[in-house]
Amino acid sequence: MTDQQQALIEPAGTVASPDGQPEERSSEEVVRAVHTIADRARVAARSLGGVNRGRKDRLLLAIAASLVERRDLVLAANRTDVERGRAAGTSAGLLDRLRLDAERIGTLADALAQLATLPDPVGTAVRTETLPNGLRMRQLRVPLGVIAAIYEARPNVTVDIAGLALKSGNAVVLRGGSAAAATNAALVGIIRDTLTDHGLPDDAVLSIDEYGREGARVLMQARGRIDVLIPRGGRDLIQSVVNTARVPVIETGEGNVHIFLDESADEDMAIDILLNAKTQRPSVCNTVETLLLHSGATAAQGVLAALVRAGVTLHVDERSRALLPEGTDSVPATDEDWRREYMQLDLAVRTVDGVQEALEHIRQWSTGHSEAIITNDLTASEEFVAGVDSAAVLVNASTRFIDGGELGLGAEVGISTQKMHARGPMGLPELTTTKWIVQGAGQIRR
Repeated sequence: MTDQQQALIEPAGTVASPDGQPEERSSEEVVRAVHTIADRARVAARSLGGVNRGRKDRLLLAIAASLVERRDLVLAANRTDVERGRAAGTSAGLLDRLRLDAERIGTLADALAQLATLPDPVGTAVRTETLPNGLRMRQLRVPLGVIAAIYEARPNVTVDIAGLALKSGNAVVLRGGSAAAATNAALVGIIRDTLTDHGLPDDAVLSIDEYGREGARVLMQARGRIDVLIPRGGRDLIQSVVNTARVPVIETGEGNVHIFLDESADEDMAIDILLNAKTQRPSVCNTVETLLLHSGATAAQGVLAALVRAGVTLHVDERSRALLPEGTDSVPATDEDWRREYMQLDLAVRTVDGVQEALEHIRQWSTGHSEAIITNDLTASEEFVAGVDSAAVLVNASTRFIDGGELGLGAEVGISTQKMHARGPMGLPELTTTKWIVQGAGQIRR
């Protein structure tokens, strides 16, 4: 069960408390409460805009240290969420996204430490110019203001978005969902405590989790209070936000990711890439969901056999089924498989007759997230890269690299599939807008 599905079955007029139990509140109370939280965040954002890089970096390092020092608190809260999710029948994929352990907390802390090493985008010049009339023009990066995020059972997003928002001078309002309520409450508490310790407003990071579905609806419609809203999760959640919101939305897409195995692909490399892209962590959005096989690919049979040995269930078309080892179980592929984000050890497989047919399939079924080609043919790779219209394209590398941390962004707010100012993994620059500054010496327009 996804967080969105859980929200849809919560009775109207109830909100989720940190222990996951519903509490009665009137709609008017929820509206007032969420608006108050957003207004507090806006006041905090004004203070953050002028904080220098050194102070922000010290804050991030302190939050990282606090996460490690207080990990027992976080892990205890997370066990509560996981046990509640398991009892409610939450899917294995979502439970994996929800689950934290000491290593994952360490990874979150490392991401914050990496963020502290990155340049501060605030105040950097996008362009500078002196015009013929003597006016000096500068376009500078400035914080967006108040960022809101609505996401499913992903407590790592709580830390990633908070860290990115603080480094870029923004305040953030979080709705992490009832499935991770206890974990998110613990994480937000640690971050707010650290803000206070460093003399910064703790209202820079706020949560509306306790206000449940109604609180999320109010947040989506808080035009003038929220500067941008970023949804992260499955298709149902993202489309619900896009269709309901009255505030500006940066849409992050589900990951129906494709890999095309070209006829020239090296078998050993192809096996390594496919196993990594499918089995390392099947529940995340940069996992491959469809494998397109060139009909002349000599590596095809070896790749399919390796995937079967790794426990992957293959959903195949008729041409691909003929390549499977004799006696191998498989599932006949349908159109539903071409569009599906499995988030588990399932993979759709189709055989095509070349790069152009692969591109046609991707154009029809892709969500615009990431696509990859495995090839030893430079012409084929260039044709594929030029023809793919997705946020990211890879050549001879696992799709698991399409991640803010892996690409040197420190962390990511999400992977945008829109074609606006933010596309692909969203890091610090994507959380800024610009301000034009024009300096003159008495010039007037004639």
